[in-house]
Amino acid sequence: MCGIFACHHHPDVIAFKPKALQLAKLIRHRGPDWSGNFVKNKTIIAHERLAIVGLDTGAQPLINDDQTISLGVNGEIYNHVVLRHKLFSDYPFKTQSDCEVIIPLYQKFDLECPTYLDGMFAFVLYDAVKDRTIAARDPIGITSLYMGRSSTTPGAVYFASEMKSLAEVCDDISVFPPGHVYDSATDSLTRYFKPSWWDGSKVPSTPLDLKAIRSTLEASVRKRLMSEVPYGVLLSGGLDSSLIASIAARETKKAQSEAVSDSTLTGVDEDGNLSGAASWPRLHSFAIGLPGAPDLIAARKVADFIGTVHHEHTFTLQEGLDALSDVIYHLETYDVTTVRASTPMYLLSRMIKAGGVKMVLSGEGSDEIFGGYLYFGAAPNKEDFHAETVQRVKNLHFADCLRANKSTCAWGLEARVPFLDKAFLELVMNIDPQEKMITKDRIEKYILRKAFDTTDEPETEPYLPQEILWRQKEQFSDGVGYSWIDCLKDSAEKFVSDEDMANPKAHWGDDVPTTKEAYWYRCMFDEHFPSKTCADTVMRWIPKADWGCAEDPSGRFVKSHLQAVDTA
Repeated sequence: MCGIFACHHHPDVIAFKPKALQLAKLIRHRGPDWSGNFVKNKTIIAHERLAIVGLDTGAQPLINDDQTISLGVNGEIYNHVVLRHKLFSDYPFKTQSDCEVIIPLYQKFDLECPTYLDGMFAFVLYDAVKDRTIAARDPIGITSLYMGRSSTTPGAVYFASEMKSLAEVCDDISVFPPGHVYDSATDSLTRYFKPSWWDGSKVPSTPLDLKAIRSTLEASVRKRLMSEVPYGVLLSGGLDSSLIASIAARETKKAQSEAVSDSTLTGVDEDGNLSGAASWPRLHSFAIGLPGAPDLIAARKVADFIGTVHHEHTFTLQEGLDALSDVIYHLETYDVTTVRASTPMYLLSRMIKAGGVKMVLSGEGSDEIFGGYLYFGAAPNKEDFHAETVQRVKNLHFADCLRANKSTCAWGLEARVPFLDKAFLELVMNIDPQEKMITKDRIEKYILRKAFDTTDEPETEPYLPQEILWRQKEQFSDGVGYSWIDCLKDSAEKFVSDEDMANPKAHWGDDVPTTKEAYWYRCMFDEHFPSKTCADTVMRWIPKADWGCAEDPSGRFVKSHLQAVDTA
């Protein structure tokens, strides 16, 4: 990941440049390897780089030959090798960066250029000839991006990877919507991502194909091993991260034995072969939890089974509490679920980066597309089940994607999420939702588990131990140790009084916290981001109330949880 700050059509861009570089510096944690900027006409693009692909030549902003187009990108373009060979064999590429392909895509396809990209990205491109800026964000919002305006600079439009870079200069800040492209020529946003499953009211009927689930997820993991620096996997011991770790371990071995050596580019070619990827002889996995946590025990078992070099980190309750304010500053949210789960991930990311790793694979997205949260067991029918999965996917950029992106980027670490691959989404979101429903005979995410169950395939090496493959869902904030959430609630009781709860802050308006824990987080958020326009970018994650779900987002408040909280 990297950090972008840009402003289009500033009335005095030269005078603004020192301030722009200061604002870009606020997100240097995302890209500590190098800083660059480009100024032309009334537009500036500043970039903070985390070097993973094109190490020696990929410094940004990227500029075309005649210096009329400048590009700042945060993300990874997994199909850049294919695009270079198929569409732009005659284009004079200047770098080995996977992102440079966006420039000729823009020249050829204009606003349609993001539709050709397979990856996670947020970019700002300036065309000096047309005095035009376009900006785009990946389909699901894996990569963060914000957009702002200021009443003191009418006509100027600001963009940044994190809200903190806009808070000082903008009085109108919004989340840049995933799957959209902005065009300064019309000052408008257009949705370019239009998958077949986008309308949640249209219930799909495609028959289940377990082999396709397996092969498509394997291909998704393979393309995400595109890296010229050492990488690893986040391993909680739950189904999702364990499957990704298992596939990554296999694909890493395969890439080492079948390396394509005649290419100067790092990535996946037309035949799905991975070239130029760097790794250790064995894949490294990373886990975190309180001492004795369920996740640590399960992760250790998985690591032994798949043969990774495993790193187990523990944290104390006090270390977690001490990090809360910093976590909220980096996450830019006060959502209870996100803060709970991000704190251990934030602590683990620091430990991983200290060990020399810059990129990890992670398991976000599976619960949304398969309906894996335990509360999905209360879905009354397949129509409602499917509509809820679609809505959860659409809101991922407010929750799990935000957590995966910002809690890792806080330490200059990049997280990639194979479950949110475009092809995998197209496959899974079109399966008849009756196959996904939780019943007395089918545990949550049954079809994903079944796709990787090799019990009836004696010739196939098992992906995971059976007890892991069929382990019940644990939300990350629960799995790191049940006492973590209990500690947060107890601490909130000490910091927030009954009187506070009865007298919420006037500027909160209708967005009033309903628990002391939520109140506590909101107060910390306000200390960092006092402007109401900042709070307006936050969406809270809560289970579906009209399915009879508890307000607390912890999985332990669902009756089917094996360690369910007694709320009677």
